[in-house]
Amino acid sequence: MATRAKPKAAAKRRYHSPRRREQAEATRTAILDAAERLFIRDGYAATSMAGIAAEAGVALKTVYVGFETKSGLFRALWHRKLRIGDEYTPAGEQPWFREVLEATDPAEALRLNARNSIRVKTRIAPLGAVMLSAAPSDPEIEALSERIWTEFYENQLEVVKAIDRRKGLKKGLSVERAADILWTLNHPRVYLLLMQERGWNAEDYERWLANVTCEQLLA
Repeated sequence: MATRAKPKAAAKRRYHSPRRREQAEATRTAILDAAERLFIRDGYAATSMAGIAAEAGVALKTVYVGFETKSGLFRALWHRKLRIGDEYTPAGEQPWFREVLEATDPAEALRLNARNSIRVKTRIAPLGAVMLSAAPSDPEIEALSERIWTEFYENQLEVVKAIDRRKGLKKGLSVERAADILWTLNHPRVYLLLMQERGWNAEDYERWLANVTCEQLLA
């Protein structure tokens, strides 16, 4: 007697709920906002994951599930601020940075770079101060800081390479030396010196950075 084949079990469908995604994103935003307030107010070392959870009004487990470690949370917060809200797209792929690389006029490219500099640094300056103070005593934040400065140099190098492809660099100025100059002039520490120590405003800083980088780099 032939046996009847068992019907195949229907494959389980993945359940996608827009409402659930929205809730998860809202929770993530609340945690990041709470972390930013506490990091800036109390410093990195004095801020605990439990304190962040309480500030955000969520369970401590929720914070750990979302970010794993305090340094992971700080990294996500940094990326959100640096990347102007789009934390998942690297700065080098952001539209505002691509605009610099695609500018056909080298002077316009450096003016756009100066515009981006003030916009980004205004957003990240408070967290940058937190990171600079925490890095010497926290290996994970120190490693994060090193990666950030490396990426920053690489992005400035890409700006110089784009200008060089358009034959815009001064005669005798190598790409490497030009990148060193642009990286130094556009460095967050210079921003902090001028904006916080010397009291410059954003308009003055942007104008100065555009002018000085054009003077130093362009033919």
